[in-house]
Amino acid sequence: MHPSVQKDENHYIAKILDEVADLLHQQNASSFRVGAYRTAADYIAHSAPPLRDVYDRSGVTGLEALPTIGASIARASAEILESGSLGMLARLRGAMDPEKLFQTVPMIGPKIAQQLHDELHLETLEALEAAAIDGRLSNLKGIGQRRARSIENSLARILDRRRPKQRLGHEFAPPVKTLLVIDHKYRTEAAHDALATITPKRFNPKGDIRIPILHADFENWHFTALFSNSPNAHRFGRSRDWVVIYFEKDSQAEGQCTVVTEQKGKLAGKRVVRGREAECATFYAMQTESL
Repeated sequence: MHPSVQKDENHYIAKILDEVADLLHQQNASSFRVGAYRTAADYIAHSAPPLRDVYDRSGVTGLEALPTIGASIARASAEILESGSLGMLARLRGAMDPEKLFQTVPMIGPKIAQQLHDELHLETLEALEAAAIDGRLSNLKGIGQRRARSIENSLARILDRRRPKQRLGHEFAPPVKTLLVIDHKYRTEAAHDALATITPKRFNPKGDIRIPILHADFENWHFTALFSNSPNAHRFGRSRDWVVIYFEKDSQAEGQCTVVTEQKGKLAGKRVVRGREAECATFYAMQTESL
């Protein structure tokens, strides 16, 4: 690649990271996290070697070894180099379109993409892979084990270069207790209008819907929480009940879950992490025993 093109590519990545820093600042993220993106953007724009060369030669590990670029920003830079965009930025802008994203994976068409979003509450490729690993994908109507394995293999090819070797399943996610703490904090602060808001593009033709957004650092995790803007959330009147939580830390890739108020069974009326109902049941049982 011509040096001038490589320089332009560095500036493009820096511009995206700088916008992430701006939005994190506007949405009251920690000054440490804002500063990390701002410092990395400045370094990439003015001092870094061509990131494309580093990535082609050494992958995400090579990016992480550069000054001011930690694991999270290395993964973000790799995503931009691979796809030309950054899902995190779309989320912060309120411009997420998960169904369109899922259709970039072989064997996923519009119908399955809608199922993944509506029924499994997934919004990222990383969350989709976690669902393939833990069995939720193969249990979805119309998928089955063979297709789930094919989708998992396709995702591995797409994602492996831009993330740590450690793969993300429930065993690498925060405990349900931590997720429920973040869920409670988000809903409490949203109820008191104490959070910054975003204006989603989807299902908001008049631009009059605003969704509170929380950024929190807790137990070495970075969390972002916001109410679900999925078709089913609106259809079932749960757009102020279902909470989507994104989580990441430097040692592993981003994950995602949805917390809802359970409507039936022994957990009816309690907040539950979708896909981790058994763990939630154990958590609530231990709480009862401690009283």
